[in-house]
Amino acid sequence: MKLSTRDANAYFAKPDETKTGLLIYGADGMRVALKRQQVLAALLGDSAEEEMRLSRMSGADIRKDPALLMDAVKAVGFFPGPRAVFVEEVNDTAAPAVLAALEDWQSGDAQIIITAGALKPTSKIRKAFESHPQAYAAAIYDNPPTRDEIETALRDAGLGQVPQEAMGALNDLAQALDPGDFRQTVEKLALYKLGDDAPVTEADIAACAPTSTEADIDDILMVVSEARTQEIGPVMQKLVAQGATPVGLCIGAMRHFRALHRAASDTSGRPAIFGPNRDRMLAQSRKWGAAKLETAITLLTDTDLQLRSAGQTAPGMAVVERAFIRLSMLGGR
Repeated sequence: MKLSTRDANAYFAKPDETKTGLLIYGADGMRVALKRQQVLAALLGDSAEEEMRLSRMSGADIRKDPALLMDAVKAVGFFPGPRAVFVEEVNDTAAPAVLAALEDWQSGDAQIIITAGALKPTSKIRKAFESHPQAYAAAIYDNPPTRDEIETALRDAGLGQVPQEAMGALNDLAQALDPGDFRQTVEKLALYKLGDDAPVTEADIAACAPTSTEADIDDILMVVSEARTQEIGPVMQKLVAQGATPVGLCIGAMRHFRALHRAASDTSGRPAIFGPNRDRMLAQSRKWGAAKLETAITLLTDTDLQLRSAGQTAPGMAVVERAFIRLSMLGGR
């Protein structure tokens, strides 16, 4: 069965130990790994490793020895409690072993947890999990964490008292950081507040926030936001040479302009923007204004949809560069 993003997040927090298995796949390995850690902890508890209720192997292992997965799934544990077999970095070269294990799975066998990179709809493994009546498939997209995910991370870290203003600041920070960096920041915040019963404040968050995030992408975002149109081409060439992707640039731009819009719409007098470019971003938000920033976000949303469209034929980087030029000209008006 295929899980939507909302259903997947609920399932990761409370998995069903009677199910056959779960496939977690996506282009961002860190996001996939964090979801896998969450579901295994919720499914097996903290002592699974010590009690030998969790077996680990790689896709390459079961490709070389297809019986390895089946043996682990059927093995009888010495300790009571749910069991799982975790297989990482799987692709369709390991499909024979995975499909055989799914087909022969019976109640009482270890649950099969598999992680993979981006899988096409035609992937044998993806189709097997999506069509299996007792197994799930969940796609992990390169989207910022939702409020529910942020609240879950805070609870897991033992941070219970987070007022609305501080939650807004954490949300802004989550838009700017990679998932792993945000998780480390939350853990750092928990240590920072250890023994301190006072609610989390924006000052606490600022003290724990990284000093910089995605500096390379920041270069192009500053150029676009400050309407330096003539510099877009050279900076884009540099980013392409460094391995930047069209979707990654579009997501980064979306986060940036949403942060500017929140700052432009702020009525508290204390807009929550973090990072080394805070002063420049505050100046940008004032220059653009909420109305033009809404137009910019709409343009970026349309660009993102175009990049992800199955009928997209134009080079992705050209599409993004054209969008950046339009944004820069909009900001310069």
